[in-house]
Amino acid sequence: METPVSVILKKTFSLALIFNSLISIATVAGIIYGFYLSFSSFSPWHPYAPFLVDGNLFWLALAAGVINIFPGAALGRTLHTGRFLFHHYVYGFSVLAVTSVLVTVFTPVSPISLFFVNSDDISVNAGRVFTLAGLALFLDDLPDVSKRIESSLNWVKTKACRVKMGLHVAQFITGIFAFYCSISILLSTIFVDSSRALPNSFVIVSLFITGITSFVLVKRKAWLAITPPEPKLPKLFV
Repeated sequence: METPVSVILKKTFSLALIFNSLISIATVAGIIYGFYLSFSSFSPWHPYAPFLVDGNLFWLALAAGVINIFPGAALGRTLHTGRFLFHHYVYGFSVLAVTSVLVTVFTPVSPISLFFVNSDDISVNAGRVFTLAGLALFLDDLPDVSKRIESSLNWVKTKACRVKMGLHVAQFITGIFAFYCSISILLSTIFVDSSRALPNSFVIVSLFITGITSFVLVKRKAWLAITPPEPKLPKLFV
């Protein structure tokens, strides 16, 4: 039987996995956005060359973050941590709402464009962190938001279980590219443009953790262990 401390630690670990996956997705999405936007200019951007052979490989790194979210969330759903006043998604929504207001008032960008601007501003980056933290809390408790959402997630889980071997393999392949992108950015930062060390550190660390997490989850056969949701019995009495 697990102790309350071990349950809380595992729940925190589950939230950390979701949070890191969201950081990877957000930072890589910003890089991809800048990569394709540069095609409209006279000097297209070749991100982190010569160490990264093609900017399109970031799509695979982004996929690694997406594929890691479900096993991370599934770990948290198996734990019974109880509720403190409200459901977890209430806290997540509150963090998102407050952060959106603060970003609108105290930063030069809007909440919508928060992840699509190249900024070293501390307030902008703080807004990004709190937005992703709120989203992690929200996603962790998403099935409890409504019965319709729970039903939709169960449908997605059922479909995913049919191709879980493919997802298992994809997790390993995309993890390799997440790790490769992380090392490429690190080498580019060291040898090409050290002035980007601080902003690049977020995506370097996040993608490195995403790659390692992918390998660990593959070793533990996380996707292969996922089972379809149990069908709910119809109510015979009202």
